[in-house]
Amino acid sequence: MSPIAIATEGIARQYGHMWAVDGVDLTIPAGEIYGFLGPNGAGKSTLVRMLCTLLRPTRGRARVAGHDVAHHPEQVRLRIGVALQDAALDDRQTGRELLDLQARLYGLNRDERRVQVQHVLGLVDIGDAIDRRIGTYSGGMKRRLDLAAALVHDPEVLFLDEPTTGLDPVSRAAVWEEVRSLNRELGTTIFLTTQYLEEADELAQRVGIIAQGRLVAEGPPDELKRRVGADVIVVRLARVTDAAVAAVRAVPGVDDVRAERGELTIRTGDGPSTVGPVSVALHDAGTPAASLTVRTPTLDDVFLQLTGSRLQEGDAAAVPGEAAHATTESVR
Repeated sequence: MSPIAIATEGIARQYGHMWAVDGVDLTIPAGEIYGFLGPNGAGKSTLVRMLCTLLRPTRGRARVAGHDVAHHPEQVRLRIGVALQDAALDDRQTGRELLDLQARLYGLNRDERRVQVQHVLGLVDIGDAIDRRIGTYSGGMKRRLDLAAALVHDPEVLFLDEPTTGLDPVSRAAVWEEVRSLNRELGTTIFLTTQYLEEADELAQRVGIIAQGRLVAEGPPDELKRRVGADVIVVRLARVTDAAVAAVRAVPGVDDVRAERGELTIRTGDGPSTVGPVSVALHDAGTPAASLTVRTPTLDDVFLQLTGSRLQEGDAAAVPGEAAHATTESVR
């Protein structure tokens, strides 16, 4: 059995009367890519900051790389790498100067620094830009440099907090490949927070879904999606009515119906054979469908089933701790 890289017991963080994270239990073995998925304001970044020792838990416990985050934060920091949403980079430095400084802060001597900088540059594609000033970098290049800085001391656990937010599709795909390579070649444990469904699906061996500060589901992405059913039918209506919902629920083969803002999301074991009867039932109920789509389930469907709202729309106003208490400090 693999050693445990991250373990939490009832970890929570309170801001005023609001619980940004409310009793989360996690066990993440070494060498795993764990995706932490949730809408803005759900508590993802707050949890990461507690695990990285930037915030103290209000209650509960957490151990990272074998050390308690509250009682031995210095031991945790020596063993983790962190790339937060806002890269803390000095635009006046070159990329190489930044990496050398980061290695120096971790106590590496000159020869060790030279070796480690070359090592991380082999893992993270920065190219000739490494000797240019960071102020000339694109957003994607800055994200990759921040990732390289988080790796320069060979951390046991790497925290990536929404590493591809705001990146174009090409840059996002490049970061994904680098994350896979780190895990595959170095065995690095990676804790990845994201609001992108496809990112968690593509990268994570297991996914935890957080809503309003609580862990509402956890497991391999395919297993979570199987809980929804074999197929999903999405129906667009001019107006969702109680009669329309009742008519669809009565169709044989329909397992569940969720209604929201002009759309019905229908779980079924056999979409192709059920879509016709659904269309007829809606027509007979006086609410003909504007469009019907059959597809396989996504993690968003899992979130909808568990919470009644869609992941990418969010489930509430932002938690104060996710915005007002955010920090650009980077442990790396």
